[in-house]
Amino acid sequence: MLHDILMILLGLVIGLIIGFFVARTLMKKYMKKNPPINEEMIKALMMQMGRKPNQKQINQMMKNMNKYM
Repeated sequence: MLHDILMILLGLVIGLIIGFFVARTLMKKYMKKNPPINEEMIKALMMQMGRKPNQKQINQMMKNMNKYM
């Protein structure tokens, strides 16, 4: 009886660990393929704030965004 409960708990823990890493890998792959923000969005955002961005500023912001992904 105790052996069965331990096996079920061990299976759940292993399943959670494997599921976590699989989900993390899939999300990273999805984010690389479909980034949540691109250069055009950054440019539009800065224009709305009243700034005329140059390409260097846009590249810096994209680099910072990619650094945290």
